[in-house]
Amino acid sequence: MNLDVLSTRLGVEIEPQLLELALTHRSYAYEHGNQPNNERLEFLGDAVLGFVIAAQVFHELTDLPEGELSKVTNTVVSAKALARVATELGLGEFLRLGKGEEQTGGRTKANLIADAFEAIIGAAYISRGLEAAEGIIRRFVFPLLADPDAIRANADPKTTLQEFLQANGKKQHVYEVSHEGPDHDRTFFATLLVEGVEIARGTGRSKKAAESEAAVAGLEKLGAKGK
Repeated sequence: MNLDVLSTRLGVEIEPQLLELALTHRSYAYEHGNQPNNERLEFLGDAVLGFVIAAQVFHELTDLPEGELSKVTNTVVSAKALARVATELGLGEFLRLGKGEEQTGGRTKANLIADAFEAIIGAAYISRGLEAAEGIIRRFVFPLLADPDAIRANADPKTTLQEFLQANGKKQHVYEVSHEGPDHDRTFFATLLVEGVEIARGTGRSKKAAESEAAVAGLEKLGAKGK
C-alpha cells in the first residue's frame, strides 16, 4: 500500500501514521490485537466537514431559509455523496480491512469508504490544521454544490419521488427493507417497488438512509428532475 500515491491524489501531506490510522477499519484493528481504528478520526472529520460545508452553503446560497440550508448541507455530507467522492479518489484500494470485510466487498461499501474519507479529513486537521482539511473539502466536496437545485431535490428524495409518481399516475410504491449485522453495526438494505416492479435499491446505516438512497436511485432510473 503506497500512501504517497494517496497523498498526491489528496494534494495534502498528512503524517504517515495518521493517514494509515485513517484507513484502518475496525475489522482490521480487531484482527490485529485490537489496535486503534479510524473511528475517532472519523468523528473529528465529520465535525470539520460539517462546519466547512455549512459555512460555504450559508455564504453561497443566500436565498435559502435555515431549513433548506440544513437539507442541502446534510445531503452534501451524506454517506452517499461522500462515497462518490471516495470512489473517485480510489480510496477503497488503500483501506486496511479485516478478512470478513475484504471477502464481502468492503472496499466498495458506501458507508465504509465514506467514513474513511471523513477520517482522512480528521487526520489532515490534526496533521496540518484547518487549512489543510479545508483544502481537501474544497477540492473534492465543494463540486457537489455546483447544482443546488439537484441537491435540494435530493435532500428529501422520498417526498420528491412520491410527488413525481403521483404526477405520472403511479401511486403505489413501497420500500422493502432488510438488514444484516449485529445491533451495534447494522447495514440496512431497501428495495423500491413501484406498482409491484423493482425499480431501485439502496443501502445505509439506518432504515431511513437506505430508503433515501433507494429513492434517489429510483428518481435517476425514472428520469425525474434532480437526479
